[in-house]
Amino acid sequence: MLPDSIRFAGRILFLSEDPARILRQLAGEDLTLEAAGPLRDQISTDEITPAHICYHYDEKLGDFPYLGLRCGGVSPIGEGAVRAGGFAVSVAGKRRGKGSSREASPYAEWCAGLRLVIGESFERIYRQNCQNLGLLTSTDFGLIPRLRRGEAIPLAEFTEGLDPVTAEIVRRGGLFAYNAARLTGEVAPPLPRLAVRPMTYAEKLLARHAIVDAAAGKTGLPAVRPGDGLFVRADWRFSHEYVTPMAARFLEQALGPDAVVRDPASILAFRDHLTFLHHSIHPDHRAMGLLAVAEGLKPAQEAFCARHGIRLHGELTDGSGSEGICHALMTERYACPGQVVVGTDSHTPHSGALGCLAFGIGTTDIACAWVTGDVRVTVPPTLRVRLNGRLRAGVSAKDLVLHLLAQPLIREGGALGHVIEYQGEGLRDLDTDERATLTNMAAEIGGFTGLVAPDAETCRFLKERRGLDLALEPWMQGDEDADYAHTLDLDCATLSPMLARPGDPGNGLALADLAEAVPIDIAYLGSCTGGKREDLRRAYEAIRPAALAGRRVPEGVQFFVQCGSEDVRRHAEAEGWLKAFEAVGAVVLGSSCGACINAGPGVSSRADQVTVSAINRNFPGRSGPGQMWLASPATVAASALAGRIVGADS
Repeated sequence: MLPDSIRFAGRILFLSEDPARILRQLAGEDLTLEAAGPLRDQISTDEITPAHICYHYDEKLGDFPYLGLRCGGVSPIGEGAVRAGGFAVSVAGKRRGKGSSREASPYAEWCAGLRLVIGESFERIYRQNCQNLGLLTSTDFGLIPRLRRGEAIPLAEFTEGLDPVTAEIVRRGGLFAYNAARLTGEVAPPLPRLAVRPMTYAEKLLARHAIVDAAAGKTGLPAVRPGDGLFVRADWRFSHEYVTPMAARFLEQALGPDAVVRDPASILAFRDHLTFLHHSIHPDHRAMGLLAVAEGLKPAQEAFCARHGIRLHGELTDGSGSEGICHALMTERYACPGQVVVGTDSHTPHSGALGCLAFGIGTTDIACAWVTGDVRVTVPPTLRVRLNGRLRAGVSAKDLVLHLLAQPLIREGGALGHVIEYQGEGLRDLDTDERATLTNMAAEIGGFTGLVAPDAETCRFLKERRGLDLALEPWMQGDEDADYAHTLDLDCATLSPMLARPGDPGNGLALADLAEAVPIDIAYLGSCTGGKREDLRRAYEAIRPAALAGRRVPEGVQFFVQCGSEDVRRHAEAEGWLKAFEAVGAVVLGSSCGACINAGPGVSSRADQVTVSAINRNFPGRSGPGQMWLASPATVAASALAGRIVGADS
């Protein structure tokens, strides 16, 4: 248990927009909040721990926090600087920790000596990861002068406003300590005592999966409401190679080498992120020995899966890629309506397109879930997005979500931690692949998950892809009088193809409003968001006339096509799409995450390069040092042929 009050013995690091002010602090000068100037908002986990740093999964991470932080166009924080500076507290602005669910980010902060992180607001997964590790968080800037005076801060100030479960996790110093007490009966999560109430579809899913009696395996509550703290049974738990080794290490440290996982048949593992790393690793990173570090993740994951009888979807035997990206395979092969799916990636909500509650969790969460079979959840509020009217021809789900990300409510953090539930007539124009783009990119919105209630399209998809005959159940939709935190109405008929300018997925711009010509060096069609059947079909339609006419991409432009799974690749090959892509000069790659995670062909290698990409996020450094524009698959394909950013109808 943490003490009733805590004194933070160390300095305060203000993550300023001004790199000179950060350098002054690293040199030993202590600044006030006012002197630090405007704080950096929307610091992503890609900036806290760039992807190549996450090849490490031990205390070495403490040398690297904020290595990718961009301030004034530069990265002022070098290796070892935070640890050497003796900092105990770090302060930033809005939406701290956005992006990836990588627990390596708060773990790096912890290992560097930080014990408290302050922000105007936090992304849900990042803050939950902090709580799981015992790294305290606060949005109270009034703490800063008190910390300066050396005051001991009451622990109650860090638990105020939290649900009882989360508050007890904080008091006990992390999730492992809490679960140890829970499994011995020392603590029992207080259950909501609610009569039946109108519920959203997400609330119904959580109520049905809520753990009532862990020892007896009993689940199900009459009702839940936003703010309730629960443990919920997970139908599927999965991890990928970035996380499995760290989670296995955490598990062994907490419970010893003989820890036993619960129901291994419902646990999956994937090697999908780094299968192409050797093709694109930066020479500097190779010289640092990082390729060898990354290659160590594979045997560590394989050994863990073999020891516990866990199915591992790994690399293809010929070395040409992986079986598929975890999110893609979960939707194509495993997830079903009415289930709860948790995975160690922020884009786990991909499967929400099937009407299941799928959400990302961190390393400590998955390690605990392996043993308990459940995960802790604070019931989130729901943002209802009503797609009114019908989409125009040529407008895709990617265009829709880039438009949504540019809305003030979203950009200002109004959807943080919310379920994003899509409803309305516009869904009729979106098949399950397209709906998966909407739910997948709930991560960029900052939501808890994305969700579409199952319907006839869901049944069609499951019959086509898996041969399942699904009977929808009456409960699989929200109640008409359910309470929604917000409702956003989108007039689908007015939407047009969209882009996101470099730096953030929320930098939305209608393609028609692009005032200047933007020549490109790289066009990348792939990732979990852009490598589905429907994505490739739309891109194929954009390049088909050129393929028939013998036209090719201009000299100096690289065009990469990468399927999200081998299932998709086989379909695209049978349809003749891959042959057409190759005919126009595209390089067709094996299935993998690849360039999306800065680990494969399609990444930029110079700051002056420009990429147009179908992936889901374009945070600084996410896919190389160049400038990345986000676009729909059709726009990416058309731009590859034009050598500049254009629409498919140009």
